[in-house]
Amino acid sequence: MGADNQFPVIQYVNEAGSLKQDEVKLHKEQLYQFYFMMVRARMMDKKCLNLQRQGRIGTYVQYEGQEAAQVGSALAVEDGDWMFPTYRDHAATMSFGHSLRNLFLYWKGRLEGSIPPEGRNIFPPAVPIASQLLHAAGAAWAEKKKNSDRVSIVYFGDGATSEGDFHEGLNFASVFHAPVVFFNQNNGYAISVPMEKQMKSKTIAQKGLAYDIPSLRIDGNDILAVYHETVKAVARARSGGGPTLIEAVTWRYGAHTTADDPSKYRDQQESEIRRKTTDPLLRVERLLKNQGWWKEEEKERMEAEITKEINQALKEAEKFKPADIDELFDHVFAEPVWPIEEQRKQHKRLSREGIQ
Repeated sequence: MGADNQFPVIQYVNEAGSLKQDEVKLHKEQLYQFYFMMVRARMMDKKCLNLQRQGRIGTYVQYEGQEAAQVGSALAVEDGDWMFPTYRDHAATMSFGHSLRNLFLYWKGRLEGSIPPEGRNIFPPAVPIASQLLHAAGAAWAEKKKNSDRVSIVYFGDGATSEGDFHEGLNFASVFHAPVVFFNQNNGYAISVPMEKQMKSKTIAQKGLAYDIPSLRIDGNDILAVYHETVKAVARARSGGGPTLIEAVTWRYGAHTTADDPSKYRDQQESEIRRKTTDPLLRVERLLKNQGWWKEEEKERMEAEITKEINQALKEAEKFKPADIDELFDHVFAEPVWPIEEQRKQHKRLSREGIQ
C-alpha cells in the first residue's frame, strides 16, 4: 500500500465550506472564536511585514496561509502544557496566550521578546532547525516522571524532518512513551527546496512508522480538522498513550523570510490561486455562510478590535530603548567563561574605535 493511501489527508470541512464529518457538532460561538484568532494572527503577520519594510524591525519570518494549522493546534492544548515553537510559529504562541508586545520585541532583537507571560510554558522560538523536538521530548518525559498530566506540543517544518534531531526526538519519545505531540507543518518547501528534492518519502506521517508512533495527515488549512485531531492526540498523550506525529498539509503564501525571493524557485501564481480556494480564513467564512451564521459587521468589529490591540502592543514595544549588543554575552553560560569574556572585551574595544 502506498504512503498516500496509508495516510490519507483528514478533512472536516472542504474548500466550499461544507461539513464532511457528520459526527462533528458545529457551534457558532466556537467557529467565530476560530475565525477571530485566525484574523488576529493574519493581521499581526501583515503588521510585522509592514514594520520590516519600514525598517522598524529586522528580518521577519512570515506565516500567512498557515493560520489554521497554528491556531487550531494551539487551542487544543491547555494551561500548564508546554509549547515549543520555531521562529515562524507566532500564530500558535499568540493563540496560546503570548504577549503581542513581546512578539514585537522579539523581532526588535530584545531579550524580553522570548519571555512568555506568567504561567505560560512557551519556550523561546527555535532558530536552529529541529533542535526544539529534543527539548519537547525531554520536557514531556520530565512531566511524566513527576507524575503530572502535562503535555508538550512542538512545531516544525518539512525541512526539519531531514535533520538528525527529528529522528532522535521521535525515537526518544517513543522509547520513553513521552506525552508529546509532534506537529509538522508541511508547506511543501524547506526554504528553496521542494519536498520531493529533500526526501524520497511521499509523506511526513510515514516517518513515524519507524518509531512505532501513531501518525496521521490532516488538511492544515481546515481549522476544524486541525483542532479536533490535535485534541485527540493531546488527550491520548495526557492519558498515558504516548506521542503522536501529525502532518498538517498547508501552504505559505509569502517568502521564507523577508530576505528571500520565492519567485526564484516557486510559481507565485500558485499562491494567488490558493488564496481564492484553500485559504483557511475563507473556508471558515464559507462554512459560516452555509450555516446562515455569517455577519459582515461582525468581521468589521473584529478587525477594529484587533487593530486597536496590535497598535497598543506596538506602542508599548517601541517605548523600549534599542537593545544593547553587549547583552549577547550575558546569557551564553550561567557563569562567565574566559572565551566569552575575551569576546566581550574585543567588542568593547572595537566599539570604542568605531568599528562595528
